[in-house]
Amino acid sequence: MAYKKGKKRQQNIESVVAHVKSSFSNTLVAVTTTDGDVITRGSAGQHGFKGARKGTPYAATQIGSKIAKDLIGIGVKFVEVNLQGPGSGRDCVVRALQSSGLNITLLRDVTPIPHNGTRAPKKRRV
Repeated sequence: MAYKKGKKRQQNIESVVAHVKSSFSNTLVAVTTTDGDVITRGSAGQHGFKGARKGTPYAATQIGSKIAKDLIGIGVKFVEVNLQGPGSGRDCVVRALQSSGLNITLLRDVTPIPHNGTRAPKKRRV
């Protein structure tokens, strides 16, 4: 039997975790419960931005305000934010969530950092 996608929303979730992945070309936001179940998600392309405009701070602000509106409808009050990546949309998503009335309890940077780095180039022979 095929999987049927349904609009099953849990009501009255107090706190959630927002995972923000911001690259130079796009900003992705996924909001999960503390257990890891995805509640809602959004990206710049989903809101009609194309090409280089997907990586702009304005696109990230639009994503944040749309997701905040969805979260307030569910009944969320507290948000933990995990930020990942070097893009310019990181801070704008946080500002949009905060200005919409949600309380941000934790800001965490989860950008992967290499402890050893890549292999050094071979020695130059003259």
